[in-house]
Amino acid sequence: MKTRQLMERIETDPKVMTGKPVIKGTRLTVEYILNLLGQGATREEILEEYKGLKQEDIQACLLFAAKSLESTTFMPLPSEAA
Repeated sequence: MKTRQLMERIETDPKVMTGKPVIKGTRLTVEYILNLLGQGATREEILEEYKGLKQEDIQACLLFAAKSLESTTFMPLPSEAA
């Protein structure tokens, strides 16, 4: 699936989850899906728990997060003296 098609799976609407990006047609936020993955849930476990989701929805969440960070500038934190 192409980038544009994946990105179309994510939407923002001020009336849904206070405008946070969600998987289209759901109230599942990109943040929530990324948190599940970060906590160790597998794609298969997420798909089993949320029957309406597709593999492409999870892929779209990852792509959305990556695209969101593209224009972000990071500054190194000063290291603390040991």
